[in-house]
Amino acid sequence: MAWRFKASKYKNAAPIVPKAEACVREICVGSYQTYGNNIAASAAFMAFNWEHTGSSVAVLPLDDCGRKSKTMPLLHGHTDTVTDLKFSPFHDGLLATASQDCLVKIWHIPEKGLEQSLSDPEAVFSHKQRRVETVGFHPTADGMMYSTAAGCVALFDLMSQKEIFSNNEHPEVIQSASWREDGTVLATSCKDKCVRIFDPRAAGSPIQMLAESHQSIKDSRVVWLGGQSRILTTGFDAARLRQVIIRDIRNFGTPEKTLELDCSTGILMPLFDPDTNMLFLAGKGDTTINYLEITDKDPYLIEGLRHTGEQTKGACLVPKRALKVMEAEVNRVLQLTSNMVIPIMYQVPRKTYRDFHADLYPETTGYKTELIASEWLNGSNQAVPKMNLDPAKRELGDEPIIPRLGPKPFSSTTGDVSFDKVFAVPLAPGSHENISSVGQESNVGSGGGEPAPAIAAHVQPSAKPDLIEIEIKKKNERETIATAGNGVQKSLTTSERRKIFEQNSESSENSTEGEDRTDADLRRFSSARSSIAERRRLYENRSKSQVDEKAQSPVPLRRETSKVEPVKLNQPQQQPQSNVIGGTCVDSKRISVPEGKLLEEHRQQRGNNGAANAAGLKKSATEAAFSAASTKRTSTVFGKVSKFRHLKGTPGRKSTHIENLRNLSRQIPGECNGFHANHERVAVPLSGPGGKIAIFELSRPGRLPDGVIPSLVNGSNIMDFQWDPFDAQRLAVACDDGIVKLWHIAEGGLSEPTNTPAGELTAHLDKIYFIRFHPLAADVLLTASYDMTIKLWDLRTMTEKCSLTGHSDQIFDFAWSPCGRLGATVCKDGKIRVYNPRKSEMPIREGNGPVGTRGARITWAVEGQYIVCTGFDKVSERQISVYNAQKLSAPLNTASLDVSPSILIPYYDEDSSTLFVTGKGDSTIYCYEITDEEPYICPLSHHRCTSLHQGLSFLTKNHCDVASVEFSKAYRLTNTTIEPLSFTVPRLKSELFQDDLFPSTRITWSATLSADDWFASNNDKAAPKISLKPEGMKTLSSIHVVPVQHVKKSLEQSAIYSQKPEYEINKQQEIQKSVSARMEYTTKLEQDDMEGVDEKEWQE
Repeated sequence: MAWRFKASKYKNAAPIVPKAEACVREICVGSYQTYGNNIAASAAFMAFNWEHTGSSVAVLPLDDCGRKSKTMPLLHGHTDTVTDLKFSPFHDGLLATASQDCLVKIWHIPEKGLEQSLSDPEAVFSHKQRRVETVGFHPTADGMMYSTAAGCVALFDLMSQKEIFSNNEHPEVIQSASWREDGTVLATSCKDKCVRIFDPRAAGSPIQMLAESHQSIKDSRVVWLGGQSRILTTGFDAARLRQVIIRDIRNFGTPEKTLELDCSTGILMPLFDPDTNMLFLAGKGDTTINYLEITDKDPYLIEGLRHTGEQTKGACLVPKRALKVMEAEVNRVLQLTSNMVIPIMYQVPRKTYRDFHADLYPETTGYKTELIASEWLNGSNQAVPKMNLDPAKRELGDEPIIPRLGPKPFSSTTGDVSFDKVFAVPLAPGSHENISSVGQESNVGSGGGEPAPAIAAHVQPSAKPDLIEIEIKKKNERETIATAGNGVQKSLTTSERRKIFEQNSESSENSTEGEDRTDADLRRFSSARSSIAERRRLYENRSKSQVDEKAQSPVPLRRETSKVEPVKLNQPQQQPQSNVIGGTCVDSKRISVPEGKLLEEHRQQRGNNGAANAAGLKKSATEAAFSAASTKRTSTVFGKVSKFRHLKGTPGRKSTHIENLRNLSRQIPGECNGFHANHERVAVPLSGPGGKIAIFELSRPGRLPDGVIPSLVNGSNIMDFQWDPFDAQRLAVACDDGIVKLWHIAEGGLSEPTNTPAGELTAHLDKIYFIRFHPLAADVLLTASYDMTIKLWDLRTMTEKCSLTGHSDQIFDFAWSPCGRLGATVCKDGKIRVYNPRKSEMPIREGNGPVGTRGARITWAVEGQYIVCTGFDKVSERQISVYNAQKLSAPLNTASLDVSPSILIPYYDEDSSTLFVTGKGDSTIYCYEITDEEPYICPLSHHRCTSLHQGLSFLTKNHCDVASVEFSKAYRLTNTTIEPLSFTVPRLKSELFQDDLFPSTRITWSATLSADDWFASNNDKAAPKISLKPEGMKTLSSIHVVPVQHVKKSLEQSAIYSQKPEYEINKQQEIQKSVSARMEYTTKLEQDDMEGVDEKEWQE
């Protein structure tokens, strides 16, 4: 058979994407302009950039999954974006991070992962005020690291914590670097469109070869093809097409293969496996991951199965020793998206997976080496020993390979301290010492044998500040896990771990009494756990991961919220819905099914106690009721769940739509929302000259007739428009000539086009950005202009009352506080300012806002205590930031959404503390709850529309249908229709008024003050509040639970006063007895006669 027709074993390797439950979800990842992959993996951990700034790094176990909390432990070590991160090939707990703050830091990840956030690295290396671009470890020399910054390549010895090599011969920024598998030379790609072969040990210039590469200055990557004499680069050609080039260093100037792909803008990240010659190309921002196989003959690149899924933010390969070899997994790609880490398994189809397929797994590079940095620098070359992945050839069978974890402090001034001793790493799997140590563990744990000392090298500190002292310590005899004589922790089998876990569980449950308060003291049913502070402490000590319960769980935990009535304070005879155990109040709403059963057992055990106990129960239950009625905002922190978590958006029926819209304007400025509605009519800008605005009556839905649409002709281009909140017939329109026109819409709407406004206000000499009515005072209008001033006007006298200054660039938005005294602005200069217009024309507070210059919006939240700002970050990713209104120096929290050009327009519902945000051209309305505790912004259920919308406008609270549990109502503008949109909360007893969802609301649809009163500053009245409860509708709190004693009493009374004769009751009882006597009744089960399984077989 000819070579070209020879089939590859990996040709049909198929990508298998796990379900969402097996992925890491709800993480916070931004878009970073770096040369790194944004994610790295070892055989034990994965690490990736966190949050929109990327200055923190999240580290999770490699097999972790489920939802992650924003308060999970992180690596906080850099002040700017982390540009690259890599794990050591010889120590799975050794992580190097490079950052734009010009520093490279070495981190030690504990064997159990991060249990608390780390901010102190093991070592720090500086690049002298140059941004570090890439970082990595040498493939054969243990303890040697490289990094690049601008045109400099530097090598570091981790044992001595010194820079051992530096070269600045690259004329431009080094974009990528890759070592040959034998560690002799380094390949680099540079912004000067050249690729180089670099030998740090060469005499003279270390640059050995140079060739022209991709002809675009955009990002390029290079990877060495294992131990071959070939390298592969990815980049862009002169026409900005993505390219893949293969070069042989024996003929370096001429490419061996050039492959043109597509014109996408995302840089291709090459991931190469030298054992199988499998190449994965993942483009940043792409939704596809290409798989190709590299050959040493034409055609050189053979395309395999392509994976299509989520948008890629980063990608990396998992080391071969962490693969599931018994499932024919030949590679695993970790795909980093904006909110997930997806492990994509590439599996070769086989008929059976019972046996190890040796033809798929050649010997791979091991994880032990005897070569150190100083020896390599002196000219020594030593290959890393190979290892076999066949479980049958390992003494531990199919047990996973024990990862080498480290480091501990690695400074040394003596020659007898080796790198392996300084790094506390486990023994090699299958070694005699490891097996014997596991066998001796039971003796040590029971005190039968003497504990072995845990030894680490002891190095006396020298005059240098970077040297670290390491002591020799001995463990006490009570430790259950012994250590070997060389300081290596022993590994445990699954059965031994199970025994230790069961012993710890029993001992912790039986030892909750005492002076020392341990984790066991704070268990759910302990009497010690009675305060929020203790629950917070327990929560912080626990893992921050919120892993979903799987279907295989022996006791599935499910909330029973729908079966529990709420606690009401206005019913003193009501039995509270709280269970008191050991003096601790436990809300039954937050109890899962197994815990409810345990509560019943505790209740039965304590049912026969005296009156004193009953009084204590009543007192604790009353305290629980009062605590449950707290008015503090709920959130998803510490197990609390928002009442609006599962809000539902429902479009109105088609009969309520206004259809056949046409000629909508697309030229409205970004500062204008482009669509405004009140409870009677809507205003929509039309295209064409004259600045036309169409007015549609909501009382006349249906299809609009063809022909001319009646409109308001303003004569100039429209900049912004807004309905008067207290007069549904007055519309204010701002034009680019600096004039605000006031229109009065007659009852019944427009019947023909008109160009005669009710009044005109010459506000500015330049264009107007936007206009805003005052939320409480009538006839008060605010205008913002291109002259960077803000003016307040009295519309009755058409006179200017106040002027605000202090802006140095374009003003994006202005928002009044709920009290109507203060105003907040967001500006193009990246600043947020708070004004008191009647006191000072300059801002009273100022802070940093969004860094993006495309646009921004601002609003107040939580009774004016917080400010919410939407905008863009420096990489044009849309974000939502929450600020303390008193401290604007930095946001309390920032949520990143996606990359889109449209500005997020916010609407805040103060009664539910719900924030709705969406943009023009979006199809999703994002919903969040703003809280007064961390994380301050909590995602709710987002509403996805069936079509794109051009605008969204919300109505006031008095127009919500509270009988249908509608807490917010809006109108949505699409390309051809105007649709009503209702936001509701699912409730079982919807026939009752949900007074927990609808508190008394402020009257914002009628004026509280006149313009004179407000400008006089002598009568700042708060808006009155009104209940939304319809007449004749019962409230949810009025429904109380009938006590058990009353139920029994009523049953007895019903039996006494029953209309049935006594002889009929006796006759029915006799029939039941006779039927029971004739039927067989046994409690024996069929399984009782079956032969059981010996306990020893389970252990095997």
